[in-house]
Parts: sequence; C-alpha cells; structure tokens
Amino acid sequence: MFIADTRGLDFLNSIATPVDTPVDWIDDGRGLVDWLKQASLAPVEALDEIVPRALPGELDRVADQARDLREWFRGFVRGHMGRPLGAQALAELGPLNRLLARDEAYGRLVLHGHGHDHDDGHLVFETTRRWRSPEALLLPIGEAMARVVVEEDFAQVKACEGHNCTLIFADHTRGRARRWCSMGVCGNRAKVAAHRSRKAAG
Repeated sequence: MFIADTRGLDFLNSIATPVDTPVDWIDDGRGLVDWLKQASLAPVEALDEIVPRALPGELDRVADQARDLREWFRGFVRGHMGRPLGAQALAELGPLNRLLARDEAYGRLVLHGHGHDHDDGHLVFETTRRWRSPEALLLPIGEAMARVVVEEDFAQVKACEGHNCTLIFADHTRGRARRWCSMGVCGNRAKVAAHRSRKAAG
C-alpha cells in the first residue's frame, strides 16, 4: 500500500483496513524484510545478508519494535496533521532522535554512470550504512519518518475520507484537494455511494 507519496507515511499504512479486515504487512520479521524490499528502503544485498545471520526469533523481535515505532509515529502524525508543524513538536520526537542516533551511516565517493568504467561515468557522493545487525533494519524507517517531519507540510497530511479507511497520505496535488487514498478504491466507492443516494432520493 504505497499511496502516501512519502515512505514515512507509507510505513504508517503498513497496517491498514483496505476493505473490512485489518492487514498488517509487518506482522513478523519476514513481513518486515519484505516490506523494506517493496519500499526500496534497504538494499536487497543488505537484506539478503542480514536474514541468514539473524538468530532465531531476532527478526520477529525487530518487527515488534517496528510496530511499536509505527504506532508511536501514528500518534505523532495524527496529533499534528492538518496544521503546520511547529518548533514545539521537537519535544515529542525523542524516540525518533534516539533511533537516528544509532545509525552507522557514512558517505563515500562512487562512480555513477553506464558501465562504471572510468570513461563512462562521473563521481557522486553517496550515503550508505553499515548493516551490522537485524536492528539496523529500523534505521531506514527512522530516516523516512524524519523526512516526513522536516520535508512535509503537515497542513497537507491527511487521512483518507473513505468509510472505514485507515490510510494517511501527503497531499501533493496542485490544488491540495486530494481526499482519498486512491480514486480507484475509496474515491470510486464514494462516487458509487453518492450515486445510489441521489437515485434513492430522486
């Protein structure tokens, strides 16, 4: 369910009620790894190295931490969405700052281009991280949440207006008029319901 237009909010939507029954895409360690792959938040090579090295139950414990982090951040977002985020919000961001402080990110120069040989590409600065343990899987999620805090206009962070829909998104439309997680799902349902209502009334 990558409809939020920003990965930090997509993380909140990793549990959702798309129809009637809640679905949690990170209900265990394997689900967390799969979600990170689909979200492109961690390199596939890093995930492929971490999974076989994990101790029994370790990935599931990290998924538990991810779900706790998700619900903490959901409370923060819901408490501030619909209005600009002020400086006083920093006092509430301790859990996120503590997670970010554990990061082992570092910068490096790499060759970027077609064949990665000296004549085809150009040098770029790239940030990467050391993936020492399964707990490192929380770091790109923390970074994505931090990007929501500093890059999104919280006045335009919205909850889908669909009946029983739990999805949240950043409204990047030109007129800031987005109302639904998806026009193909909740928007369509609302149109059908409005049509039925008009038909019944008239």
